[in-house]
Amino acid sequence: MIAKIAILGASGYTGAELVRLIATHPNMRITALSADRKAGQMMAEVFPFLRHLDLPVLQKIEDIDFSNVDLAFCALPHGTTQAVIAALPPFLRVVDLSADFRLRDPTEYAKWYGQPHMQPALQAEAVYGLTEFYRDPIRKARLVAGTGCNAAAGQYALRPLISAGVIDLDSILIDLKAGVSGAGRSAKENLLHAELSGGTHTYSAGGKHRHLGEFDQEFSALAGRPVQVQFTPHLLPMNRGILATTYVQGDPATIHRTLFDAYAPEPFIEVLPFGTLPSTRDIAGSNFCHIGVIGDRIAGRAVVVSVLDNLTKGSSGQALQNANLMLGFDEVAGLMLAPLFP
Repeated sequence: MIAKIAILGASGYTGAELVRLIATHPNMRITALSADRKAGQMMAEVFPFLRHLDLPVLQKIEDIDFSNVDLAFCALPHGTTQAVIAALPPFLRVVDLSADFRLRDPTEYAKWYGQPHMQPALQAEAVYGLTEFYRDPIRKARLVAGTGCNAAAGQYALRPLISAGVIDLDSILIDLKAGVSGAGRSAKENLLHAELSGGTHTYSAGGKHRHLGEFDQEFSALAGRPVQVQFTPHLLPMNRGILATTYVQGDPATIHRTLFDAYAPEPFIEVLPFGTLPSTRDIAGSNFCHIGVIGDRIAGRAVVVSVLDNLTKGSSGQALQNANLMLGFDEVAGLMLAPLFP
C-alpha cells in the first residue's frame, strides 16, 4: 500500500522536516502541500535543499482535494489549527504538530495558551502522541496530538522513573537547553544572528513555559496524584537540538537500571552506559533520543541527561512514527536515518 499524504503548513521548519523524512519512506507519497502566503510556489523555491524531490506545488488549504489524501500532517501555528482540523473531512486521519490538542482539559488549555479551546469535542477525541507510551491508542486514533519538543525530552528522562516509584516526586528539577529552530521560522528580532549568537539566555522562566501543562498532565496521571516539576529552559545559538538535564532524588544505579530496562525494546531510545552522558551532536537530524545517568556528589541524588533533535524526534519524526502506526506500517519506516556528523 502507498498512502497519500498531505502536509499542511509545509513552508515551516517542521513541514520541511516532514518532507525530508517522507522522501525516504517506502509506503508514503506526498500528494498535497499547503502554505498560505507561499501558495503557487514550488518547495524548491522555499527550501532549496529539497530541490532534488518531485513535489506538488504549494496550495492554499481550501484548494486541496482531500479525497486523494489518506493522512494529513498539520504543521500550522498554535491557535489556528483547531478551525482547520474541524473543517477537514471526517474520514481523514490527522497528526497535528501544534499545541492545540495536547492538553485534555479545556481549562488547562485556556490557562496555558490564554484563550478558550474552540473545538472541545476534537480535543476530547485526540490521542497524546508520545509514541512509546501511547502505541495502542495511536493505532486506532483519527487525530493524534504531537507533544511539545521540550516536553518530550523531559518525559523520556522521567516517565519510567515515576512509574516505577524510584524517585522523589517533589524534588524534580529540569534544566533544559534548546536550539533556535524550536522557535519556528517566523522573523523575530530576538532570534536575529546578532541578537542570539555569542550568548545564551533563559526564557519563560519561573513556571511560565507552556510545556509545563504537558508535564503536569502526564506526570500527575502516572503518579496518581499531582506532580509539579521545576523547569527552566534556555535558548542556545545552535540550529537543532535539545539537552535536558534533570536532577532527581533516588539511587543512581536503580535509576539507570530502570531506564535501561524500560527502553531496551525501543528502536529510537538509547540509554547509555552508567556514567556516560549524551550530546546533541550525536542525534542531530535523527529520530533518536539518548539518555545518560550519573550519580551526584550528594548521596541519594542523580543527574539524568536526555538529548533529542527538536525538529525530528521532538516533532516531525515523532509525527511520522505515529503516522506509521495509524496506517499499519512498520513503525521505523522512513526514520532510520543516521544522525548528521560533524
